[in-house]
Amino acid sequence: MDSIKYPIGAFELPKEITQKHITTYIEELRRFPYLLEEAVKQCPPNILNLTYREGGWTIAQIVHHLADVDMNSFIRCKLALTEENPMVKPYEETLWAEIPEAKDFYISPSLRIIEGVHWRWWKFLRALTPEDFEKTYRHPQSGQTISIKQEIAKSVWHGKHHLAHIELAKKLQIINNKL
Repeated sequence: MDSIKYPIGAFELPKEITQKHITTYIEELRRFPYLLEEAVKQCPPNILNLTYREGGWTIAQIVHHLADVDMNSFIRCKLALTEENPMVKPYEETLWAEIPEAKDFYISPSLRIIEGVHWRWWKFLRALTPEDFEKTYRHPQSGQTISIKQEIAKSVWHGKHHLAHIELAKKLQIINNKL
């Protein structure tokens, strides 16, 4: 079950995030919208409403979820840069995924949000100094203090994690159609 729920493995923060890691993360965040677009292009609605596992989100819900998460992550980075270790507002992502607009198979608006947020995020991150990546925010539920570099590491993993879910759902469709 874990290999389906976490097809690329659970998130593990590197012990040390170097400038080389940061450069790679920034490039991966820049490329993510194009990888996502490629993964879902030409998916008809019946494919977008498939799940990758029993009880999992549909491909459409994943795309809408990615737009929600990426907007929040970008804002958290901006808050960390412009305020002294601010407390961020958590949100219930599982409840957000159940709102009717998050279940709609029309994913184009979310893809455009992701493209726009990632472009802005890329420009934002490229302008930061090494010291800026050390700036932090606090999460009220976990109590953790998270730096900008940790946030982008998690965001890169999160995108890959859900791209793998999309690929799993598409493979299941192929297998089911051959049976």
